[in-house]
Amino acid sequence: MPLLPLAALFGLVTVVCAFFLYLHAFRRSVGTGMMVLLIPCYILFYAFSQFEHPRKNLILAGFFGCSVLAAVFLGLGAHGLSRMMMGMPADY
Repeated sequence: MPLLPLAALFGLVTVVCAFFLYLHAFRRSVGTGMMVLLIPCYILFYAFSQFEHPRKNLILAGFFGCSVLAAVFLGLGAHGLSRMMMGMPADY
C-alpha cells in the first residue's frame, strides 16, 4: 500500500507544524496553550489572529494542507487495504 506511508509522512509534517503552534501558545500563557490544545476550533482562530512567527505562512500551510492530505491518503489507503483483505483488487 503506497498510500499509507504517504499518510504517515504528511501526518508527521502536521505534527511538526502543530508543535510550533502549541509552543507559541504555551509561551504566551498556560490558559491560551490549554485552549489551543483542547478546543479544536480555537486553533484556527489562534493560528490566523495571534500566532506570530517569521515563517507563519509556511507553518500554517504545512499544518492545514498536510492534515487534509494525511486524512485523504489515510482514507484511501485504508479503503484499498480493506479491499485487498476481502480478496478484491485495490482500484487506485
